[in-house]
Amino acid sequence: MSDPDPKRQLDALEAKIAAAKAARASDRTHQEEHYSQAQLAWRMVTEMVAGLGIGFGIGYGLDVLLGTGPWLMVLFTVLGIVAGIRVMMRSAAEIQEKQLATKAGEDEKRDRDGD
Repeated sequence: MSDPDPKRQLDALEAKIAAAKAARASDRTHQEEHYSQAQLAWRMVTEMVAGLGIGFGIGYGLDVLLGTGPWLMVLFTVLGIVAGIRVMMRSAAEIQEKQLATKAGEDEKRDRDGD
């Protein structure tokens, strides 16, 4: 009916627990990666919108203050868009550098463990 050797039962149970933990760990890594990618995307959107909003605000304020037409608002809005794109590109380069460094570290670890 049951296995008379409790050591064998314990080993089988430990193997099942280890397999379940490994499956959960790989799922968690994927979820954390997905969250991280969404966070980075929102960061870039926020940087772009902030640049646009600040440029618009400065231009509109100067137009009201100086009594000019919408020319300063248009000019500073365009400058805000350009600034937002530059900051977004800088963030993308920073993220890419981090990913390359992480991949290089993983490759180095794999090489050390393989030898």
